[in-house]
Amino acid sequence: MDVFETVKKIILDQIDIDESFITLEADFIEDLGADSLDLAEMVMSFEDEFDLEIEDEEIEQIKTVGDVVEYFKNR
Repeated sequence: MDVFETVKKIILDQIDIDESFITLEADFIEDLGADSLDLAEMVMSFEDEFDLEIEDEEIEQIKTVGDVVEYFKNR
């Protein structure tokens, strides 16, 4: 499974949204309707899945699905 598919699965587990809305350009808050609790839970799930800890200052830079995908592809 590629990084995007893994990220998409985690998002679908956290947010009740149609899969078609999850694109690389989709903003977590604006497009997917995630709130701060959703985001915190997703970050923990991403960290568990990829076995990497995302630093707080890096979390602040992540706004879109593509940002998460690139983050993990580059680690």
